[in-house]
Amino acid sequence: MADTKQPKSGIDRRNFFKTAAITGAAFVGAGATAGGLAKPWIRTAAAAGTNWKIQTSWPGGVGLQIFKDWCGSIAEKTGGELSLEPFGAKDVVGDFQLFDAVKNGVLQAMNPFTLYWAGRIPASVFLSSYPLGLRNPHEWDVFYYSLGGLEKARALFAEQGMHYVGPIHHGPNIIHSKVPIQSIDDFRGRKMRLPGGMVAEVFQAAGAKTTLLPGSEIFPALEKGTIDVADYVGPAINYALGFHQVTKYISMGPPGFMSLYQPVDLMDLTVGMDAWNALSPQMKQFVEMEVHVYSDMHHAAIQKADQEAWKKFDEAGTIVTRLGESDVEKFTELAIPRWYAWANKDKHAAEIFKIQLDYMMSGSLGYVTPGMVKDQKLDL
Repeated sequence: MADTKQPKSGIDRRNFFKTAAITGAAFVGAGATAGGLAKPWIRTAAAAGTNWKIQTSWPGGVGLQIFKDWCGSIAEKTGGELSLEPFGAKDVVGDFQLFDAVKNGVLQAMNPFTLYWAGRIPASVFLSSYPLGLRNPHEWDVFYYSLGGLEKARALFAEQGMHYVGPIHHGPNIIHSKVPIQSIDDFRGRKMRLPGGMVAEVFQAAGAKTTLLPGSEIFPALEKGTIDVADYVGPAINYALGFHQVTKYISMGPPGFMSLYQPVDLMDLTVGMDAWNALSPQMKQFVEMEVHVYSDMHHAAIQKADQEAWKKFDEAGTIVTRLGESDVEKFTELAIPRWYAWANKDKHAAEIFKIQLDYMMSGSLGYVTPGMVKDQKLDL
């Protein structure tokens, strides 16, 4: 696979970045990977040799490999001006310690599941998909890049001494279980791992006994029987983590709706403010553009791996069950009051949710009708 050509050494850097921001980085062939992005030469003496330690929430599988490949590509793309030293989940700190590690400078950057910070920043529940909310990756891109979501996210993290660079797609979450889950009623009484926040509250309303665990701790919890149902990401990574060895069933939504509760689970790249401010304006622009492109490639590569993983689950004897449309209606009834409860936790959450609610009620989507929310009040 050939790389796109680097700009000649005599090209004006300012004009190059202006052009790059408009056109984006090029993809080279259908089999492109995160290491195959365009490679502009943008080295400057002032910031030469900057290295960031960055930890992801991926504990293994294709997600971790894509992340490491992408990090390894940055030094070449920047001519050594910036390099990323990648670490997998728990390599430096625990998943739920990432926030403080970046804030305090132990790490310069993190690539977490954004929803993990719901307890610290209530509005973050609306920075990743939530039950029966926005349902497709492009809808989240519209929210972030066209409706003001990116600016809202950056303002929130700036208050914490960090810079939110951008969202990173990976795909829907699915549920693994030791028992068949064929309706919403089957969650009642089950010990279930969930990511916390609104997602956990909706399942609690459905009768599940929820617990919060990072991805690296799900397999042993299932193996020991501490939990008997677990949500995590998609089939490729979950197969690599061995979930087929300790569960027999996978539960999803109706056809075309893999996950009712997190259909577009989002990660992000967040950088400590000191590390971010040490970059030149041109390098900041490059990193922002690179994360946007990485999100697309990360998502596509994981979806490709998922197709192979479904065959492996089938060979392992895993049985896939699906919820029905009546379950969608029941989950929606449980979810809507919790949308508003979380939105009303603070003004930032309310403002962000209002953007998404207007979008969901618009002619473009129509997920929500006035009758569905007539008894709800949003405190703006």
